Amino acid sequence: MSAEGAVSMGDLEFGSGKEPRVEGRGHTWWHERLVQPCLVELLGSALFVFIGCLSVIGNGPEAGLLPPALAHGLALGLLVATLGNVSGGHFNPAVSLAAMLVGGLNLTVLLPYCVSQLCGGLLGASLAKAVSPGDRFWNASGAAFVTVQEPGQVAGAVLAEVILTALLVLAVCMGAINEKTRGPLAPFSIGFSVTVDILAGGAVSGACMNPARAFGPAVLANHWAFHWIYWLGPLLGSLLAGALVRFFIGDGKTRLILKER
Repeated sequence: MSAEGAVSMGDLEFGSGKEPRVEGRGHTWWHERLVQPCLVELLGSALFVFIGCLSVIGNGPEAGLLPPALAHGLALGLLVATLGNVSGGHFNPAVSLAAMLVGGLNLTVLLPYCVSQLCGGLLGASLAKAVSPGDRFWNASGAAFVTVQEPGQVAGAVLAEVILTALLVLAVCMGAINEKTRGPLAPFSIGFSVTVDILAGGAVSGACMNPARAFGPAVLANHWAFHWIYWLGPLLGSLLAGALVRFFIGDGKTRLILKER
């Protein structure tokens, strides 16, 4: 997550009614402020899901959580560092929601971002299926989330997704958006948070934290059992972390209460 990219998107003034003074400038403005960031979110989400899915498909259950944890975390850190200055480097609807809540993304572009991320997730999962042997793909359920097998696991899985996503979102908001705490190490801390989350919560819920990561493989494998968990948990975690930053731990520019006079 790039601080510059995230903040610049938050400063957009869509619908302001101001016409560009120079002919052709309007097209450039829309390209750089909307089209290009959405394309980057689609590309980054596709690459993230592709790498994440392959790490699950190529390593059986006997490999444990470490290979997918490292693959997801390192891939996200690399993509945020590489593409973050263009779009903010979200690649996750839950992150985009939190960025909007804390002032790092304009509400007008939230939906285009989320659609781009979901399309990227679908593309990444499709590419992972295309390059994987059929037996490995289906043995891994296409890297869809299959950790929750019975209703008794649902409450724990939802709570785990809320907490794990909140940690990821806090790493994004405090490391890349909040002016007082953001810094150049944000991509690494964001990637590390994903690795830590998977190592800690992978056995409980699968540690998704990203509806786009869940959506693509679910479509390709046609696996929808308990899929809603990977929407509800991450979005609730995003709201929780966003509220913490917005009301309590954000800097004076971000907080809505207890502002410095």
